[in-house]
Amino acid sequence: MNVQDTKVAQEIANIIRDYQTQSTGHPPTAVSVVLSEDTLVITIHGALTPAEQSLVKTPAGAAQVQEFHRQLFASSSEPLRQEIRRITGRNVKEAIAEVEPATGAIVHAFTSGTMVQVFLLASDSHEPESTVV
Repeated sequence: MNVQDTKVAQEIANIIRDYQTQSTGHPPTAVSVVLSEDTLVITIHGALTPAEQSLVKTPAGAAQVQEFHRQLFASSSEPLRQEIRRITGRNVKEAIAEVEPATGAIVHAFTSGTMVQVFLLASDSHEPESTVV
């Protein structure tokens, strides 16, 4: 990643951190940004509130939290799309959000019509695998 890409990624991470804090009242512990030619993937670590962390312990609660964050993202992502356009100079064609209940991470993917597969890696080899469908 060159210096310009690093600056762009940092600016996007700051915007996402502010967006997450404003939209949920809960600041994330970290924000990771990966920018390639046609795809921007943002992972918001530690994004779930304590109440959401309790809910995701059951399958029904996890589904409820996932749906809440999908709806929140769908209804409020336009300002993010505009900021990404301003920062990168490129329009966003598609945007999705996914919650990984086991880790509390939220992934936002902004694409220009490409297929995106996201794999969240365990922090160590002893962390259990989880699957999101």
